[in-house]
Amino acid sequence: MNNFIENNKSKCFAFGTIFLWASAFPVTKMALSYFTPQALGFIRYLTATICLLLIGYLKKIGLPKTRDIPKFLFSGGMGFFMYIIAFNTGSIYLTSATSSIIIAIAPILTALMSNFLLKEKINVYGWIAIIMEFVGILFLTLWDGKFSLNVGILWMICAAIVLATYNITQREYSKNYTAFQSTTYSIIGGTILLSIFMPESIPQIMGAPLKAWYLIVYLGIFPSAVAYIWWTKALSLAKVTSEVTNFMFVTPLLSGIMGCILIGEYPSSATYIGGAIILSGLMLFNLTSKK
Repeated sequence: MNNFIENNKSKCFAFGTIFLWASAFPVTKMALSYFTPQALGFIRYLTATICLLLIGYLKKIGLPKTRDIPKFLFSGGMGFFMYIIAFNTGSIYLTSATSSIIIAIAPILTALMSNFLLKEKINVYGWIAIIMEFVGILFLTLWDGKFSLNVGILWMICAAIVLATYNITQREYSKNYTAFQSTTYSIIGGTILLSIFMPESIPQIMGAPLKAWYLIVYLGIFPSAVAYIWWTKALSLAKVTSEVTNFMFVTPLLSGIMGCILIGEYPSSATYIGGAIILSGLMLFNLTSKK
């Protein structure tokens, strides 16, 4: 068992990250009963920043090099500030099915960016696996829905692009910084930019009940601080970026299960069919990537 974990560290970290990110969907829906999307984003990453600063102080991680501060502001702007703005704005115009399918292209965009920027290659079976997973996403999200074409699609494509860009930056930054350092500095950078939402957030924080605080603490610590540390660690250990980002396709399946447990959202037939296709594609990609 220990040998298996040792040989698949990047995949273990990646799956752990996806599990926590998947939990954020139902928990966020619960939290949005008390906060606006912008305020929720700011409070969530403010909580994550406080958590990471405390841990960073105990671990004595120090400060980033002065010349790298713009880099972390850039990655924070991509992975946290711009992503939240683009995603929330796009969600106003799109159905949840449309939003999910567009965000699902982030791993493909990451693989393409890695191919051009990092010279990482994906074999033909890897691309077949990615296509299979994309088809699984289609079954999972569009089975009972409809694809509405409007300006929201442009916003959601922007969200997928900045998320893919964040993946690339973290893989590069981890060459000179630990996963914890890189994640901490990026989240702090994103929180600084998100602070423009502070004026509308303060009244909501002051009037929030205790249950809302529990939800915020969970979102700030686990799907944010812990998950992004694991994600950066997975990217730094992976032989190729797509080996890790491929796990993002499993998020809708896990979110559906957690939604059923936490808020009573029962999965449809699409969940079972789409989930089977997604897991089949994931298995194919992992098997062929070893070769």
